Amino acid sequence: MRIPLHYQTSEYDCGPVSMLNGIRFLFDREEIPPEIVKFIMLYSMDTFNEHGQLCRHGTSAAAIHYISNWLNHFAQTRRFPLHCTYFSGEEVALVPGGPIWTALEQGAAVLLRVSLEVWHYVLLTGVDGDRVLLFDPYYEEEDDPEFDEEYRTDEIRFLYDCPKKANRSVLAERLNRTAIDYYQMGDVADREAVILRRTESDKHAAEELII
Repeated sequence: MRIPLHYQTSEYDCGPVSMLNGIRFLFDREEIPPEIVKFIMLYSMDTFNEHGQLCRHGTSAAAIHYISNWLNHFAQTRRFPLHCTYFSGEEVALVPGGPIWTALEQGAAVLLRVSLEVWHYVLLTGVDGDRVLLFDPYYEEEDDPEFDEEYRTDEIRFLYDCPKKANRSVLAERLNRTAIDYYQMGDVADREAVILRRTESDKHAAEELII
């Protein structure tokens, strides 16, 4: 059974939660090997803040790249039907016909780093016309007195009826901007993304491997 995507528990765990949400989006709960959950949590939140406090600067691009490579090795050695492709810099663009856009049209999930006052990881799960569907693990309520005004634009829409797929619909053109306002990817040199793709749909083969 597919389960609802998760929200982060602290201010800093958007990276591992979004990576695990990619796994949850692609696989039934019964198919997911527990080793994947343990490894992602173990090797994320690897940075520290200006006071030397561990974890309090989120997850580095190096860690995301390392986790992606480990997932590919795990998938190959265990014959688990998953493949990750890491992109950075100019490769990260949301345009029809591009690799990320095409992957979303084909049912893949995409981990993407965007701005949300600070750098932040979200999971892209589909396209809808000129908009991108995504799941932001940072929980917000529109009627909260502290709700940020930056969300109040038609370029960003909150979704409430698809908890296993998305909670935002964002204009693709906004995501592509080089500024660092909400849900923008910023300067090309700072961009990173990971396409997570299920490589086959035979659930029984996957189940046999994780018993």
